[in-house]
Amino acid sequence: MARPDILPDGQFYATSEYLAARWDKASRQLGFRARTRAEHAAWQRELRARLRQITGLDTMLTCDLEPRVTEQVSMDGYVRERVLLQTEPGVTMPLYVLLPAGLKAGEKRAAVIAAHGPSSGGKYAVAGRTDIPEMVETIEHYHYDYGVQFVRQGFVVFCPDARGFGERREWPRQGDAREMMSSGSCEVLNHMALALGQTVTGMWTWDLMRLADYIETRPECDASRLGCGGLSGGGLQTLWFAALDERVQCAIISGYFYGFKEALLRVCTHCSCNFVPHLWEAADCGDLGALIAPRPLLIETGAQDPLNGASGLANVTSQVEIARSAYQLLDVPERLAHAVFQGVHQWDGSEGIPWMRRWLSQ
Repeated sequence: MARPDILPDGQFYATSEYLAARWDKASRQLGFRARTRAEHAAWQRELRARLRQITGLDTMLTCDLEPRVTEQVSMDGYVRERVLLQTEPGVTMPLYVLLPAGLKAGEKRAAVIAAHGPSSGGKYAVAGRTDIPEMVETIEHYHYDYGVQFVRQGFVVFCPDARGFGERREWPRQGDAREMMSSGSCEVLNHMALALGQTVTGMWTWDLMRLADYIETRPECDASRLGCGGLSGGGLQTLWFAALDERVQCAIISGYFYGFKEALLRVCTHCSCNFVPHLWEAADCGDLGALIAPRPLLIETGAQDPLNGASGLANVTSQVEIARSAYQLLDVPERLAHAVFQGVHQWDGSEGIPWMRRWLSQ
């Protein structure tokens, strides 16, 4: 019997082109277009309020942090602490605190939050846990141990588990097999959150805000010198956190700065944590970067990173220029840098680490 023809017209009738056309008509309604400092300040207030609304940040519940230090391990050149924080009532965030060697009693150092992305085991890769066999390859491939890179520069470093990763995985991904440890459950978490008016992006941003609250209580930290950096999903976290919380004084966004239409709408197979209801109507990636101005921001891009989009670096530089226009308006063009390296989707740090050291030493 002949197989029935399931495509009698020889084509699929997909909706993606309609959505691309809708983007062209409806996107960036709150994009950066300020021409004066006063307009920039008013725009920041308006867009931040909208972003807090659509991410569900305004629905997050505050609570006592109830920090608990559960272990201290001496490493080569630093001490690693494991800490548990409560970021919302009944919501626990495990994290590592990396304390540099030579830290004197009463001394205060600049603090850096090292946010992780996928395939990291959460905080494990960022904190350099090569003693966990499943982490060795991912650390080598992505250069993922940037938490250790920062602590070796003398920073006090905080490596949190984002919701859905590491010790915070939801039940479909709980297990110690390699594929379980390296993956996350942010997608299923976002499905649940969306139906309750929240988003994973909002949850991640809130948790970093609460971590900043905790950093303000640490005797070793000068909370006025707070930096944040991360690769991929860690870049996403850094972008949103720095855009919405002015306590972040320096940011490094690696592998997550590109035009959303080309990189997310056209390549629609990315994890759902990238998608926030109504975001594209409000702003593009460069607009979020413009919210960070005038604070120092370094954007790190692998020239061969396939996540940049079909046009490659052109889809990145177009967004960098949107952010740059804000820095130029505020007369601080030197506080925005774009570091392009020859590589794929990975952390480089050759310009980023000195950038953090430069701005947080002041």
